[in-house]
Amino acid sequence: MKLLPRYKELYRIIRKHITEGIYKEGDLLPSENELCSIYGMTRPTVRQALAALATDGLIRKHQGKGSIVHRLSREIGILSVSGTTSAVGSRGLQTDIIVKPRIIPWPENFMFPLSETEKESGCIYMERLRLLEGTPVFYDINYIANINLPRFTSRQFKNKSLFKILRESYNIEIKRGEQRIRAIPAVEKISRFLKIREGSPVLHLERKMETNVPGLYVYSSIYCNTEKYSIFGTF
Repeated sequence: MKLLPRYKELYRIIRKHITEGIYKEGDLLPSENELCSIYGMTRPTVRQALAALATDGLIRKHQGKGSIVHRLSREIGILSVSGTTSAVGSRGLQTDIIVKPRIIPWPENFMFPLSETEKESGCIYMERLRLLEGTPVFYDINYIANINLPRFTSRQFKNKSLFKILRESYNIEIKRGEQRIRAIPAVEKISRFLKIREGSPVLHLERKMETNVPGLYVYSSIYCNTEKYSIFGTF
């Protein structure tokens, strides 16, 4: 397995401490010098990790003070390569599994072009419902090529982050992505999952996420209820 760059190691550690509430809104992170000493990293490496945290909206850098944990707003980072769990933090995010991961052939007329390797391997298919503070906000359908992901379908995904499992169990990092977004009326199935009126507008995202493994992508079809929460993020 390819080792992560050192700044990503630190980024992952601090992000985990923020999302788990070890550092709360308004808390001051250790100084750059302290982080260098704690983790045995150079100042440029530490600065790169802090810059990535700032880009994802988890901290704000204040001249003369240092890095302060940013207030988690009523926006949800579904557009961020760090994933929803990191953006939401500890605000009662719940993940219900509607269809457990299983291996199936790729759907016909798939939303993005597929490579021959992807077509030959089949895909891992999963449906989830994400709730924030009890409100259903995302119904998502995920597709991942069944390439070197042993025992993936036997893993537990309820109330767990897909991106985190990919990182920690398979050393797979999301690098960048592309997506299409449009407003559509909610059909019966979508309205039932998101608890909105049939025909109400929902945002539909078709998303392709590139990973650090050549040729391996994570695809998602996501239906978003934005009545209570807006969405944001960086790509």
